[in-house]
Amino acid sequence: MRRPARLVTLVAAAVLAAFPAAAAAQTRTDSGLQRKLAKALAVPHVPRTGSAALAVELDSGRAVFTRNAATALAPASTEKLPVTYAALTLLGAGFRIETDVLGEGEQVGSVWRGNLVLQGHGDPTLSSAGLRRLAAQLQAAGLRRVSGSIVGDESWFDSRRTAPGWKPSFYIDESPPLSALVVDHARYAGHVSRDPALAAALLFRDALRTVGISVGGQVLTGHADADAFPLAFTDSPTLGAIVRFMDRESDNFTAELLLKELGAVSAGSGTTAAGADVVTRQLAAANVPLGGVRIVDGSGLSLLDRLTVAALVGTLQAAWADERVRAPLLAALPVAGVNGTLEDRMRSGPARGNVLAKTGTTDEASALAGFVRDRYVFAVLHNGHPLAYSWARVAQDRFATVLAGASS
Repeated sequence: MRRPARLVTLVAAAVLAAFPAAAAAQTRTDSGLQRKLAKALAVPHVPRTGSAALAVELDSGRAVFTRNAATALAPASTEKLPVTYAALTLLGAGFRIETDVLGEGEQVGSVWRGNLVLQGHGDPTLSSAGLRRLAAQLQAAGLRRVSGSIVGDESWFDSRRTAPGWKPSFYIDESPPLSALVVDHARYAGHVSRDPALAAALLFRDALRTVGISVGGQVLTGHADADAFPLAFTDSPTLGAIVRFMDRESDNFTAELLLKELGAVSAGSGTTAAGADVVTRQLAAANVPLGGVRIVDGSGLSLLDRLTVAALVGTLQAAWADERVRAPLLAALPVAGVNGTLEDRMRSGPARGNVLAKTGTTDEASALAGFVRDRYVFAVLHNGHPLAYSWARVAQDRFATVLAGASS
């Protein structure tokens, strides 16, 4: 059984008190590392008052560096870490999201007499290839004609297309419209549709025609009837694969749909607010410090989001301690100098291949939070109005590199 971090720290302190020489050596080592980490953070154009950093030993839970650890700051895309943690703990890495074709009516020979309903449940990966798989299932069942309409049903989530606190420019530029039924990230006929469920239904009609199934009625949006029954389905990749894409590439759309999915599955309400409440409660259950924390969306685009480095480190510590979560989370994090949003950062030196961390960048925030081998967990947040994010990245990379050198 793993000892509580505070108990480990107290025991270590007692041992060091009994052996003054060891205590002196430990103090010298700590102070030397602290000086190096403080120096790493010292860069031009990034005010100390808008900066926070925390580094903790994974085994002991002992902080080796802290600055403004409880200061609430805009987190940028490190907001995705709490969402990842909540999704993996509540849904599991093997969770899949289903998309269904429901029938309203009956099949008579090769004709479906009634409507077909394409019903989404929030799969951010749903593509035209998935729709072709659905169409092929219907063809294999002998269907050659639909007399009624094709209906796109997005009722698993609410109809809000963005999250609270987004700048108007974030809509489309940073994320396609949010919906429980989105195909190809809402791209249809060469552009991003403002009505993703309708675009999905149109793409499904096209997929049906491709396999030789004609449609006599219209293409529209609506809700499936209570007596509609399943005719075909397709599943998303596993949640482990979804969060790997989301965190490595820092995909905002995926994060927002996962947040609504958490609300729909865990709270019975497919809204951003319900999902944010689920995430917050899950952090509280893991004893993550929540002072100053405000989860408003899933991506970190919201100007209302606030996290502390203490909360980020606490989230990562909770993930590390949970055997169900550790492996899929580590697999999802970008690796310094190797892949994802860290592919072009820390490409040489001790950090390369040894720092696994989530990045974050907006006009007013820059962040890096993750692990250094199995030795340290850390988080660095920088805010400014605007922020010199290139200098902030220099500080973050140097901070992680110092930790990587200390753990080698």
